[in-house]
Amino acid sequence: MRIVFMGTPDFSVPVLKALVSAGHEVVAVYCQPPRPAGRGNKKRPSKVQSLAESLNLHVRHPLNFQDPAEIKSFAELNADIAVVVAYGLILPQAILDAPKLGCLNIHASLLPRWRGAAPIHRAIMAGDTKTGVCIMQMEKGLDTGPVLLCDETDIMASDTTATLHDRLSDMGARLIVKALAELPDLVPETQSDEGATYAAKIDKAEARIDWTKSAAEVDRLIRGLSPFPGAWFEVDGQRVKVLNSNVTDGRGMAGEVLDDCLRVACADGAVQLLRLQRAGKGAMDAVDFLRGLPLTKGKQL
Repeated sequence: MRIVFMGTPDFSVPVLKALVSAGHEVVAVYCQPPRPAGRGNKKRPSKVQSLAESLNLHVRHPLNFQDPAEIKSFAELNADIAVVVAYGLILPQAILDAPKLGCLNIHASLLPRWRGAAPIHRAIMAGDTKTGVCIMQMEKGLDTGPVLLCDETDIMASDTTATLHDRLSDMGARLIVKALAELPDLVPETQSDEGATYAAKIDKAEARIDWTKSAAEVDRLIRGLSPFPGAWFEVDGQRVKVLNSNVTDGRGMAGEVLDDCLRVACADGAVQLLRLQRAGKGAMDAVDFLRGLPLTKGKQL
């Protein structure tokens, strides 16, 4: 097929690789423009742009699709279909209608569960035991289109957003290749609005750890916000991110360090802090972290 690919971050990279490996003709790659990053604040291309350029694919990164010339240019690609995954722009109806077979979206949840911007984070934070990937026909509504294919995976107690992100990205790459191969035989299934939930973008205010919540809730917050933006607490005026944890036994005042190995009391039970990061420092396991900032038994976080 003649495919327009639209995606920007790491999550999209395996999908583009899979489409090219499957022999499809990627006539253009749309991604977000290079953004300032790093200490020098130099503009850095997205992971998708870097991959596309290494594959000698044509890259476009419009700021939006309000300009009729951008819509005309897109239509002139004469694509059979567009594949969209974590692109970062809302597509107007004229773009959705331009490819002969429309636009397919790879969405990292079991729709209608977790429509919206942060489905992986929200699934872990909510304590879901399963999630997955859906291939959806795009329409004007936010992740409301008919579903062509889906696949699921268990959310394990050790999963962080990082580990689940990578697993779902690989699943999405395999599933879109299957969907394109079987497209004439697939029957779109209309989503029900019953049970639909919205995965709102993560607000920074959510990231502060509230030790008065249950150990299970604190653990899910930590794993759901790892690695970004990172759940955090303050101690002696320093902000510390927690990037991994698990639920364990223990009793004490909420936020009390229960031993010299970073077991911290919550409203009920406790969490074992496994990986942490101080401001300006690299992430490290608890044993190494404690050498630089001892948090001894009885310390209040």
